[in-house]
Amino acid sequence: MKKEFFLISIFLVSAIALGCVNTLNEQHKSGNQSIPSGEGKTTSYSSPEKWHERLNESPAKPNRESENSTQKIKIVDDFGYEVVFNETPKRIVSLAPSNTEILFALGLGNRVVGVTDYCNYPEEAIRKTKIGGYSTVNIERVLALNPDLVVAAYGNGKETIEILREYGIKVVALNPKNLSDVMDNIMLLGRITGKEENATKLVEMMEVKIEEAKRKASNISSKPKIVHVLWHDPVWVSGKDTFIDELIEIAGGENAFEDLEGWKIVSIEDFLARNPDIIVVNSGTGMGGEDDILYRWAISELKDVKAVKEGRVYMIDSDIISRPSYRLVYALEELSEIIHDYSKK
Repeated sequence: MKKEFFLISIFLVSAIALGCVNTLNEQHKSGNQSIPSGEGKTTSYSSPEKWHERLNESPAKPNRESENSTQKIKIVDDFGYEVVFNETPKRIVSLAPSNTEILFALGLGNRVVGVTDYCNYPEEAIRKTKIGGYSTVNIERVLALNPDLVVAAYGNGKETIEILREYGIKVVALNPKNLSDVMDNIMLLGRITGKEENATKLVEMMEVKIEEAKRKASNISSKPKIVHVLWHDPVWVSGKDTFIDELIEIAGGENAFEDLEGWKIVSIEDFLARNPDIIVVNSGTGMGGEDDILYRWAISELKDVKAVKEGRVYMIDSDIISRPSYRLVYALEELSEIIHDYSKK
């Protein structure tokens, strides 16, 4: 378990599309989570399930020719590989939780035949055949599923992707670094799978929520300094050029560690020097620790930091803030509410 965690930590530094720290406990969490603050308040925000409800109640209806097209489609993935599809993929394997979320949101759940051990959203994904871990993909299991499309991620490792290609598998590797990249990936998968209409609607939903957050941020007179903590032993934080840094900026905050690039290890002394107004931590138990371990760590070990003194330590579901999928906009909504609450003090 520890080996898997440190591998994921290394991938974080490279801004990969990982599952999240919370997935290491292999709990099957899904949906939105309340945010407890240092003052004992609990606030619930809108749920990602609303998108799936909308999709099921009023699904997009791309024409039959689109979903069963024999027209050749040529794409270039995030690794720069050119992949050609002579027909629409019917058997899809996902090698990352973020990819799985997007595929299901596009209405492709019935075509997904394999996922990683950490793919826990939506709930239907839990019941799919497992092909190993995020950084420990079992090649034999993938091949046994006879996929005509494998959606990979940077953190799977170049060697894994190359081996699958050598077996003649069509692999599309994604490596989104920001919200714009995530939306581009959604449209790319929509085009490949004949779900362009659903992809367009999903991207439009994201754009609406981003604009809502920007409008709310425009009314904030002073940007609070914010730190996002992914883990505490050692302490990992989100620096600039990460999608979490982008969320903080859009929501109207300032990343207290914006001088650090990517995900970095920092010290308690660094926290004291930055003295953030708000601390946001990932939810979950990490490597088998107590529940909400990061939240508890923050309020006990960072007592001299302004955010802790003022009761402004917040917890956001690890899965929605640490996975580069469409659900990032729900993390954005929560950050927006947190900052909006701060601005009213």
